[in-house]
Amino acid sequence: MADADDVRRLALALPHTVEIDSEGFDFRVADKGFVWSYPERTPGRPRVIRLDIAVLFVGDEAEKQALLLGEPEIFFTTPGYDGLPLVLLRLAAVDVDRLAELVTDAWRMRAPETLHAELDGVGAAEG
Repeated sequence: MADADDVRRLALALPHTVEIDSEGFDFRVADKGFVWSYPERTPGRPRVIRLDIAVLFVGDEAEKQALLLGEPEIFFTTPGYDGLPLVLLRLAAVDVDRLAELVTDAWRMRAPETLHAELDGVGAAEG
């Protein structure tokens, strides 16, 4: 079972990741968001930052649909995210290893190619 602290630790371990000051967590690489806490909006109520749900960049609609259809217990979406390459991730439904894979994949899709070598170098040094 993963949580917001795991997201923070994993995201900050990736090269050139910056945490944006927010009520929850918000991580970017090259000024592009790749994972952040879900700002839940309910009509007639103030926005609530959900630390138990992460918004994750997935690259394109095909990948989004594959995740939503393949693992609905983990991934979901809301009408506000229609047409966007983003899924909502229930942190309690994944283990830390799976979260690491998801966060790293999101980082790779947002980071410039020139930074990928730094990440690959990190992985090679650990292995």
